[in-house]
Order: sequence, then C-alpha cells, then structure tokens
Amino acid sequence: MSIVLTHTYYLYEDAKEQAIMKPYAPLGLLYISAYLNKYNIENHLYDSTFYSKDQQLQFIKEKQPKVVAIYTNLMTKINVIKLIKILKSDATYGFPELILGGPDITYNCENYLNSGVDFLIIGEGEQTTLELYTAIVNGSDYSEITGIAYMKNGSVKKTPPRLKMKDLSELPLPNRAAIPVEKYLETWKTNHGMSSMTISTQRGCPYTCKWCSTAVYGQSYRRRPANLVAEELRLLKDTYNPDSIWFVDDVFTVSHKWIKSFHEEVIKQDAIIPFECITRAERLNDEILQLLKEAGCYRIWIGAESGSQKIIDAMDRRVDVDVVKTAIQKTNALGMETGTFIMVGYPGEDEKDISETITYLKAANPTHFTITVAYPIKGTSLYNEIEDKITIQPNWETSTDREIDFTRTYSRKFYDYAVRRIVNEVNVTRTQNLSERLKFRVKSITALGLMKVYKTNLFNL
Repeated sequence: MSIVLTHTYYLYEDAKEQAIMKPYAPLGLLYISAYLNKYNIENHLYDSTFYSKDQQLQFIKEKQPKVVAIYTNLMTKINVIKLIKILKSDATYGFPELILGGPDITYNCENYLNSGVDFLIIGEGEQTTLELYTAIVNGSDYSEITGIAYMKNGSVKKTPPRLKMKDLSELPLPNRAAIPVEKYLETWKTNHGMSSMTISTQRGCPYTCKWCSTAVYGQSYRRRPANLVAEELRLLKDTYNPDSIWFVDDVFTVSHKWIKSFHEEVIKQDAIIPFECITRAERLNDEILQLLKEAGCYRIWIGAESGSQKIIDAMDRRVDVDVVKTAIQKTNALGMETGTFIMVGYPGEDEKDISETITYLKAANPTHFTITVAYPIKGTSLYNEIEDKITIQPNWETSTDREIDFTRTYSRKFYDYAVRRIVNEVNVTRTQNLSERLKFRVKSITALGLMKVYKTNLFNL
C-alpha cells in the first residue's frame, strides 16, 4: 500500500513558462511527503515539472498506489481534470482513490467532486492527508476527519474545518530528496546565470486585500522559529549551494521581532545566502531595511498594485501610495534591488488612475515591475463584488478564472493597451534618466581630466 503525491505542471508544454524558465519545486507536496515520512507512511512523490503526462502515468502504473493525491491550483486545474479522467477510466492504473488539495479546491468543491475525484482536502494538507490515507487503507470511517469533502448520496458532504496548525516547528523540513533538485538548479543557471531555491517561513496572511485568495492558510499569521529557518538555509547552503533563495511568504517583514531574530540567527549559523522576498511598504523602516541587507537580502518586492490611492482603497490594501513610493526609494538607496506589482482593470479604474500609476512608477523607480489585468478568483471579496457583473464565464473544466471577465470602466482590450502604455512610458523615462546619468558621468570624468591636466601644467611652470 502506498500513496503517490503529484501535480500537473509540465514546463515543456507551456510556451510562456519556457520563455521565462524560472521553475520552482512544489514546496507544498514536499512538506506533505516529509510529514508522511515522519509517520512511516510509504509515499512516492512524482514532480512532473520536467516531465510529461505520459511519463507521469507510467510512474503511477508502475507504483500501483492505493491513493493518488494531486495538488491543483488556478493554472494547473485543466491538466488535473484530464489526469483524473484517465485514472478513473483506465484499469491499467488500478483505479486508485483520488484526493485533491490546493487553493482552487475550497470554493469549487462541487465542480471538482463532479469531475470524478473521491476526496478533497480543504486547507492545510499534512495532517489531513495522513488521517485520510490511513482511513482509506484501513477501510475505516472517514466522516469524522476534519477538513475534507466528498460525495454522499449524490450531494457534497463537507466535514468541519480543520484547526490550523499552531506550532509550525512541528513541521519536518520539505522532502527535497524526493525530487530532481539538480534539474531546477541547472535550469536556472543555464537561463539566468544563477540558481535559485525556495523556502517558506510562515503560513497565512493577516491582511485583507480583496483580490487575494487565502483559501489554504487563511487570514492568519503563523511562523516557523527563526533559528529553524536559519538551519534550513545552512542545510541548503551545504547540500546544494544555491546562488539565491526566494522566500515565498506573503509578507516577509510582518513581524519586526522575527526579522531581528532571523538576522541574528543567519549570522550566528553562517547561513547567509542572497535572497529576495515580498513585503508591504508599511512593514519596512530604516532599521528593518538595514537588517535585511545584512542578512543577505538583495531584492525586495514591495506590493503597490496601483499608483492611484482611490484604487488602493477600493482594493482594501490599507496603505498610502506615498508610503509605498518612499519604501521603494529607500530600498534603492541602500543598494538593494526593488520590485513591485501593478494591477490594471480593477473595478472603477479610469484613465486618471492609470496616469497616476505611471507617475508613481516613474517617481518610485523600482528595479523591476510586473503588470496583470485584474481577474476575480472565486472565494475572494473581489469575486463576490463583481459576480453579478460577469460578462464572460467560460466552461469550468476547460478554463481558469483568468478567463472570466466582468463589466469594467472600459473594455478588456483597453486594459491590454493600458499595460503596454504603462510599460512603454515608464521604460522611456528610465532610458532618458539613464542617458542623463551617463551624460553627467561623462561630463564629470571630462572635468576631472581637465583638472588633472591643469594641475600638471601648473606644477611644470
């Protein structure tokens, strides 16, 4: 008896991802695998990132597991549904019990259960996977297991929510030995000249941004002890020697007390690896920025979403746009790179707001910025607000929430043009600023050269 843990992200079938080539390991599955190992549960993790669906199916055929647990999210859902239908229709794979987990589950239970899956895990997966797998193998009652959903007499049955894990120090380190880590490192190194790995230090987010999903970890804040995070960094440094770490936490500096402890531990344990993280502007100050830099931080992604205070307020971001701008500028001044996120097409946004966003980006001058057209994820406040304004609702099994459209101030095509306008105008200003800096540098060097000639001639008189 065994369980196969897998997902359906196939790098070489996605042209956009191949252009980016920045794959990261499936950290959630690695945690579940490690947790099952802790309780001596035989599990096999198939990381499909560098392989095909046919290779994945061959692996499942060879293992003949009792259970296949699949991680699903917004972008992999379509492939997940395809895999479910194959496993449920072909006896070659032994008709395993199918479990799904991930952020797309919570508000789409009926749709997923109707696709043929047997059980859904709602919320955090480690404890629930262990209990549910044990019940399936032993043929025992699973109706008292919290945090699951299944079909009973033709209708969806949900058990009470599982209490969130309070002490994250109970989590074993992710089972990275189960995946081809070297392929990730080589892919990064080949395409970007540096390798990168991920670490998670916290679960949950205490903030209320209307467009953001908190379906798995909830609106909470729980953190692994800083000394254990430093130990993980040290382990990765000794084992894989990555050039960079990406902390996947939503708000890395939410706790200043934790950051101070983290700074102390990474120095004490000689665990410094250059890293980048995401945070909110109001959770940065001069002291925290300096501590981050000393701990190895080379890039901070600071959430903005818009340069218009009206839109930021509509999103319930609860931050001042000038605070965001200042945080980016201060980070730049310390010699760290900055990144920020921009969203256009949010309900109520007009041309004035877009112009304010352009002005903001020019003034803040982040090293990097990304732009997306707003889309509603089911279960978020944004989705609830625009649900009666949806104009395009494609077939659930063959589409993602990105394809949902709703009545906005302007057409969707307008916002596609807005993205290009923002990128072009900001980049033109950057080029002009760079040109001016180069001119100033040339003038300074020329003036310095003339001064040296003048001094030399004066000395020789």
